[in-house]
Amino acid sequence: MINGETGQPLAALLEDVPGLTVCADAGGTHIRGIVYDSRGAAPGYLFCALTGIHTDGHAYIAQAVKAGAAAILCGRPPAEELPGVVYILARDARAAMSRISANFYGRPCSRLKIIGVTGTDGKSSTVSFISQLLEAAGKKTGLLSTVSVLAGGQMEKNTLRQSTPEAPVIHAMLAQMQAAGREFAVIEATSHGLSPRTGRLLDVEFDAAVLTNVTHEHLEFHGSLRQYLSDKTNLFRGLDARRSARKGIPAFGVANADDSSYAYIKGQTREKLFSYSLQNAAADVYAADLACDMSGSSFILHDGGRREQIHICLPGAFNVENVLAAAAAASRILGICAADLAPHIEKLQGVRGRMTPVSGPEAPFHVLVDYAHTPGSFERLFPMVKSYTRGKIIAVFGSGGERDREKRPLQGEIAARYAGLIILADEDPRGEDPRALLLDIAKGSGRQEGEGLLIIPDRREAIAKAYELAQPGDTVLLLGKGHESSIIGKDGPVPWDEIATAKELLDSQAGPYPALSATG
Repeated sequence: MINGETGQPLAALLEDVPGLTVCADAGGTHIRGIVYDSRGAAPGYLFCALTGIHTDGHAYIAQAVKAGAAAILCGRPPAEELPGVVYILARDARAAMSRISANFYGRPCSRLKIIGVTGTDGKSSTVSFISQLLEAAGKKTGLLSTVSVLAGGQMEKNTLRQSTPEAPVIHAMLAQMQAAGREFAVIEATSHGLSPRTGRLLDVEFDAAVLTNVTHEHLEFHGSLRQYLSDKTNLFRGLDARRSARKGIPAFGVANADDSSYAYIKGQTREKLFSYSLQNAAADVYAADLACDMSGSSFILHDGGRREQIHICLPGAFNVENVLAAAAAASRILGICAADLAPHIEKLQGVRGRMTPVSGPEAPFHVLVDYAHTPGSFERLFPMVKSYTRGKIIAVFGSGGERDREKRPLQGEIAARYAGLIILADEDPRGEDPRALLLDIAKGSGRQEGEGLLIIPDRREAIAKAYELAQPGDTVLLLGKGHESSIIGKDGPVPWDEIATAKELLDSQAGPYPALSATG
């Protein structure tokens, strides 16, 4: 995160940051980088000592100074003030880090047209679809999602395991996008990132806000579903028509008229809110005559007086919802009708780990990898897969450790309605006991172990068992990991690739098998 050899004057970076007490003369200090992990500190850096859930950055101030940090941003006075270091005491260290980061990277938001996408499910897909549509319309576009980052020259995998990174990382990426000549940026805006408790997105100037849906998730952080919804709505509250007008575009929101959150969102924004729907023909963008199978989805897209027949190679009503959200956002920011994007909509490509099929040597059962890990996504996914499955569903999934415990029995209950066999396996147990965590899910299923339910924490072993038990016409559904590259246990992350592992194990099965049709 170095910005030039000599860096920038610290005093200039602090000029418009409220709530600061600078404990030394900052006049001669220059900052070459901003970090919040002391292991990344280097000469001329600003180290931000943040208080987190598992650790407190104040305990690492001396380590950062030893590495050469020129300044320390902290929420409370350090135990010892070392000479030659500027200490900056902040009323809200995270908010201060956000503003300082925006200043350090030259406020790239002021030169980018920024679309934020929030919601419980479908964020990464919607971000990708908006980016694809803007690029197809000839606009250079960067993106940041749970899955991918496109900032500089080419698309890269997001290895951060944070859908919305900390403010210094976000502004560094936005600066890369701006330097690469990109006009638009599409950002996945999580509820954590939008919460004032983290301040990650406080100084990102969004011009358009998109919400997919709101269902049960992350209550361990937000405390209640009401607060979860309110934090997500900060994306819409932050829209500013005057600021966006200076960039030559209107500020607006897009929300799902079929979701229970719609009325609340509509009452929380001052700017124009466009709706999309699969059910309400009065919505601004509406899909009628929906027909889906495992090969894709067909529908008639309505926008105003225009209508276009559309076919996408993405199965499921939830994918059509994400496409509608993307079409509404892209068309409005371009100042055109969504129907004008029809040829580009039909070419949209799905995101890796979202309804990704895995094929083997003529295996007589289907294998699908999906990131679904919330009760809401289960409610959407399972009925669709069930309708396309001739045999039974074998579902392999778990739940995140040290995360929302209330959702675990809900996951089990929903899966039990549709799956003939549930195999519970590690997702990211973190510091929790893996078997105890999986038993929380099992309780909601109403099944006893050995009776339509198996508990196999080792995920590779669980997938192998699912294949062993699968019969012709079954669908093996691997949920919760999707694109992720690790499983986080008590000793930290262990490398993991769900799609590659699923493929490897499928290839190792005995064959040949009788052919299986695409519809099961």
